[in-house]
Amino acid sequence: MKAKGNNLNRRNFISKSALLGAGIVAGPVAFANEKNSPGKNEGLKTLSSPEKRMLGTLEVSPIGLGCMSMKSGSYNPPRDTQEMIPVIRGAYDLGVTFFDTAEVYGPFTDEELVGEALQPIRDKVVIASKFGFDFSNGDRAGRNSKPEHIKSAVEGMLKRLRTDRIDLLYLHRLDPNVPIEDVAGTVKDLIKEGKALHFGLSEVSPTTIRKAHDEQPVAALQSEYSIIQRALENEVIDTCGELGIGFVPWGPVCRGFLGDKFNEHSRFSSDSRLSQVPYFTPEAIEAHMEVLTLVREWGQKKDATPAQIALAWVMAQKPFIVPIPGTTKLHHVKQNQGALNVTFSDTELKEFRNSLEQIKLVGVRGPETALVDQ
Repeated sequence: MKAKGNNLNRRNFISKSALLGAGIVAGPVAFANEKNSPGKNEGLKTLSSPEKRMLGTLEVSPIGLGCMSMKSGSYNPPRDTQEMIPVIRGAYDLGVTFFDTAEVYGPFTDEELVGEALQPIRDKVVIASKFGFDFSNGDRAGRNSKPEHIKSAVEGMLKRLRTDRIDLLYLHRLDPNVPIEDVAGTVKDLIKEGKALHFGLSEVSPTTIRKAHDEQPVAALQSEYSIIQRALENEVIDTCGELGIGFVPWGPVCRGFLGDKFNEHSRFSSDSRLSQVPYFTPEAIEAHMEVLTLVREWGQKKDATPAQIALAWVMAQKPFIVPIPGTTKLHHVKQNQGALNVTFSDTELKEFRNSLEQIKLVGVRGPETALVDQ
């Protein structure tokens, strides 16, 4: 979603972020010093030869690229378009063919970036975008999934993405005033027109998934899932497997935490998006350092970075899981691709899970939330 009140320029952002080493709250986001982060394992895993995974009948790279933070200012100051285009195109060169955006990111600016970056290779990639909100004066103004609004939204998306079709068209968040069957039926019409090729949902319950799937086959569900945030293991992922639906986790590195980006001294000011996340309170971060320690230990065992362990673990849960880690740096994309060379045996997965379940998590969603539309 789009961050509000983020008016720092990059120079201020960088200078203020540097203060965190002393445990000082600084700027909209304050980062731990990655080089000095204790126990950090740089890892030697490099990118693997590309393979494919299936989201329903849609073939994609096993790891996608989440483009939300590039222009929207969600977790960092908005990057310059000319700085981000090489990241997106470089990701394709590294084997990524699945790119994720949404009209609400910016709003609109992220789609414009993705459209410009991918235009030269449009027919070689899969573009996913999302609808579901009203906008007023350039800001989000509630949910809206009325059929006519969806059709209008898609026309704007096509123009910004510089394409004649959206490969995977998601409902971003459920509109409680519109039956999911009407949403699915509208997307079915768009698919018949060739303006969309596949239908996706985000952050909905198993019941809603089934209702939508009955009207129009769902290719993918996109919801938050990581080593720390595991509520979707309560029926949702199994429902996807039963129905032949792919699962696309956002936040698979837990918003950078499992990439060793923060430490127990990390704090966020009130205008940081992370300050609004329950599992980024001081208490939660301190508790979750045990999880990070576990991930670091497995990184040492497998000669991999913490981020690679986080991604590989997520992908090891089911063959139809395709994470979409976000980044603004090409070297992070390359590192993420190296997760394809990290494998877990069944015995190792059980050992990891046993250790993980001994750790008390703080501020995460309870399993009951997976059964309710978000």
